[in-house]
Amino acid sequence: MRLGMVIDLRKCVGCQGCTIVCKAENFTPKGVFWNEVLQKEIGIFPNVQKIALPRPCMHCEDPACMRVCPTGATFKRKDGIVLVDDDICTGCRACVMACPYDARYYIEEKPSYFAGHTTPYEEYGQDRHTVGTVSKCTFCHHRLDEGLLPACVSNCMARARYFGDLDDPDSEVSRLIRERHGQQLKPEAGTNPNVYYLLP
Repeated sequence: MRLGMVIDLRKCVGCQGCTIVCKAENFTPKGVFWNEVLQKEIGIFPNVQKIALPRPCMHCEDPACMRVCPTGATFKRKDGIVLVDDDICTGCRACVMACPYDARYYIEEKPSYFAGHTTPYEEYGQDRHTVGTVSKCTFCHHRLDEGLLPACVSNCMARARYFGDLDDPDSEVSRLIRERHGQQLKPEAGTNPNVYYLLP
């Protein structure tokens, strides 16, 4: 099994809903966005088009972040999900520099959303992240382990995200990649990402 995501750029409207639901689901600290939506232009002038490009962690088959981690804090599960073990991450940030997709964040501090006041939201989720370590999108592995889809997939109002087993040729994600010629970001990086994009 190799879990992966397909994002249909023809459907994505750039609403940032995935960014918000990711933050709410994973209690990421202020300023940390595991699921950014970038604005990009594709094509050659004068035939150009502006698109929204959601950019989670790519959960690569050959993760550059894992290769450079000196402690083994970055590891890959049997299903292909790449995670960070907070207990052994030293915060050296080698993985942040190695990631070709800028999908990792160093947690330098946990600033409050409102100076001098900690919200119930922050109190509830503050133990999920450790100051001095690196964090990233996890494909909501805690939800997957309960049989649920990642929060960004479940809450995409445009239904632009699909999730499933890339090793199963009959899965919806495999079919979409095959039929719509799904493409990976920065294939030249040699990391073989498990997130594919369907171009408009």
